[in-house]
Amino acid sequence: MVTKKEILEKMSLVTDPELGINIVDLGLVYDVDIRAKKEGEMQKVFIRMTFTTPACPLINEILNDVTAKLDEFKELDIELSVVFDPPWTPERMSERAKIRLGMV
Repeated sequence: MVTKKEILEKMSLVTDPELGINIVDLGLVYDVDIRAKKEGEMQKVFIRMTFTTPACPLINEILNDVTAKLDEFKELDIELSVVFDPPWTPERMSERAKIRLGMV
């Protein structure tokens, strides 16, 4: 069974091209819900993520990178949803990201 940590580690390999910071540290991943595997089915994982703004010009590029990384989990049925509610705020960023951006 895959863990939330493994999913987040894989997603942290995706970097925002403008900021050079991974999407997990940016706080763009809202939720990873891993369901118990049912007999005869693939294990299901539901991921909710966002972007700093709905008008982000790099949404498609980042989503393509995320999809490519998650596709490496061949044994999983992953549903990725992009949401804008609640809106992203800088408070969602990790301390590491805030330090890199000079916010602390």
